Amino acid sequence: MPYVVLLSTTLVLAFSSLVALFPAAIAPELASVLGISSATIGLQVSLIFAGAMLTSLVGGPLTRRLGPCRTSQLSLALLGGGAALMAVPALPTFALASLIAGLGYGMTNPPASLLLVRFTPPERRGLIFSLKQSGVPLGGVIAGASAPFLALAVGWQAGLLLLSTIALLGIAALQWPRSRWDDQRDPRTSWLATPFSGLVVVWQQRSLRYVALLSLCFSAIQLSVSAFTVALLVEDLGFGLVEAGLVMSGVQVSGVVGRIGWGGIGDRLGDRLTTLAIIACTTAVGALLVANMTPEWPKWLVAGLLGLLSLSSLGWNGVYLAEITHLAPPRHVADAAGGCLVFTYGGVLLGLPTVTILHTVLGDYTTVFTILAGISLLGLWLIRKARLAREGEAKIAARASKTS
Repeated sequence: MPYVVLLSTTLVLAFSSLVALFPAAIAPELASVLGISSATIGLQVSLIFAGAMLTSLVGGPLTRRLGPCRTSQLSLALLGGGAALMAVPALPTFALASLIAGLGYGMTNPPASLLLVRFTPPERRGLIFSLKQSGVPLGGVIAGASAPFLALAVGWQAGLLLLSTIALLGIAALQWPRSRWDDQRDPRTSWLATPFSGLVVVWQQRSLRYVALLSLCFSAIQLSVSAFTVALLVEDLGFGLVEAGLVMSGVQVSGVVGRIGWGGIGDRLGDRLTTLAIIACTTAVGALLVANMTPEWPKWLVAGLLGLLSLSSLGWNGVYLAEITHLAPPRHVADAAGGCLVFTYGGVLLGLPTVTILHTVLGDYTTVFTILAGISLLGLWLIRKARLAREGEAKIAARASKTS
């Protein structure tokens, strides 16, 4: 059963990433149809994460009301419906479709966290959550490989409708374990009456609050590394576009390896905050090395250092989500996951425009990476605050158990 849960949650997450990035992978084709620039298609990702933030607010209570399996099915329905709506060649419809798909995207992690906590051993959660989170870059790799091929072979609209068909198949497959996975749901839970319950859980517990703020920093760095690597290589370091694209693929692969590797390290150390601190330090060092790159650097060295940077800057997510389940009150795991992910998605929304503005002011991408190193060190300070808060909360819980 644990392996079925892990496979199911990973595939749902990979599909959400596939739907989110599919339009970007065929941006020139879509841009010509919609009558806009290809760069404007990138704003679709912002709409995706805006929708994800909205459903993250209610992800916890909705999961308790419907059950984690039914919530995952609803997520697939929204993602598939959004993909189908994107096939309509009209800009307002495309924007609405992206927002609908984002609503489904934001509903993937709260039910997945609840299922993994229930069916997997605590001592292996770092690795298990990291394996599940590898679905995000996996979906990106599939989008990059399949979207252009489908657009040429059957047309971009047929490709999007194919995604809707996959969503329906996923909903049908999840019906098989639903009675087992949803046997603890509470249909009386009011999910709209308390839309900020997840944020309340996170903000009232200081350790969760600092970990959530940490994710805002880390997600901003992750987005910047993913989104601007090609521009950095071409505009600042003299790479050709094809060479830069190959390096970008390597960055994503390194991210997958990093997610799995850091999850295993976190389990072995038995302290995921320490693992996150190591990730923050290695990210800061890597970003500073990138900031000092020049066109005279050997291309193999540039590619290698960017790959090493992505091991940490793209590899933190599973360790982070596993730590949330460790810190959260047992009855509020889904609430805490949803509340923390509001901050995570907020970092995604803030990161892209912030880095764009910094590039405009500073004039190059290499200098921007110095700022990213500083953000990583801010994350290190937040980890220290989270550790102190966790120790204080443990002492209070110990005193309470003695007096009870």
